[in-house]
Amino acid sequence: MGQKKDLTGSERSKIVRYLAEGCSSLKIAKLLKRDHRTIKRFIQNSQQGRKKRVDKPRRKITAHELRKVKRAAAKMPLATSLAIFQSCNITGVPKSTRCAILRDMAKVRKAERRPPLNKTHKLKRQDWAKKYLKTDFSKVLWTDEMRVSLDGPDGWARGWIGKGQRAPVRLRRQQGGGGVLVWAGIIKDELVGPFRVEDGVKLNSQSYCQFLEDTFFKQWYRKKSASFKKNMIFMQDNAPSHASKYSTAWLARKGIKEEKLMTWPPCSPDLNPIENLWSIIKCEIYKEGKRYTSLNSVWEAVVAAARNVDGEQIKTLTESMDGRLLSSLQRKVAILVADLFLYCF
Repeated sequence: MGQKKDLTGSERSKIVRYLAEGCSSLKIAKLLKRDHRTIKRFIQNSQQGRKKRVDKPRRKITAHELRKVKRAAAKMPLATSLAIFQSCNITGVPKSTRCAILRDMAKVRKAERRPPLNKTHKLKRQDWAKKYLKTDFSKVLWTDEMRVSLDGPDGWARGWIGKGQRAPVRLRRQQGGGGVLVWAGIIKDELVGPFRVEDGVKLNSQSYCQFLEDTFFKQWYRKKSASFKKNMIFMQDNAPSHASKYSTAWLARKGIKEEKLMTWPPCSPDLNPIENLWSIIKCEIYKEGKRYTSLNSVWEAVVAAARNVDGEQIKTLTESMDGRLLSSLQRKVAILVADLFLYCF
């Protein structure tokens, strides 16, 4: 009789059925052609049952300590239960008890991925909205950079896996396998670029200006008419390489200065319509969890995805600026109304 280390699932179910029919362990071993000791060991283990859980006395938490935990949780929203209790000098509390206490007063949630807007930021956004309220946004060139990696965002590698099927293996590489920095702009219904930043180049003020000279100015801006250049407004965010004195002076020598260079409020990527273009491109190049093996291949995918973005989509993005601007102003009105209500009552 051959010996095997483990019983299969079908063999175990047959053993249970034979036992219900009144067969002995020796007869079952002969029917299954398995060692008698293997069958006997399985029967003995299945008859032992689970060990009863012994409830240990838990440390009691006073009402004063509960108030301390609640205050600590409010001050440390992303801390662990252990860190919260240690900050209150409460020791000897098991993890299950700590979590049960915190569940009564809080809920585990992820941090919201929003710009860290304080009161000064909000006021500057509102001042920006008032300044450009009458601006023709079809004449504004919205620019920004985007970095694309070979692996893409981790959270996008998910899908519907059938029951009984294993999820595909997705190996993680350091820094997403490397990536490419891309610059582009949109104006009215036209896409400018995308242009690839040379690999290994860190964008400081000097390299940023040189990049604009080699790509944007030589390949696109110089081909435009004098009237177009006169009316165009250049927008860029407040990245150090953009807002430095060197870059500002360099752009001024190119004729982009004063009213032709849009001031930008801090921490306001949501106001830039090109961010939505980046989302469209990333959804296309990383669909179905696609990954890339070289920097050239991911760059080619970006170029192909950018070509598939038609003028109507770009026009929809640039025309959304009126709504974004009014939204910023409406928030100010809501704040003023709330302040007036509190003052009156």
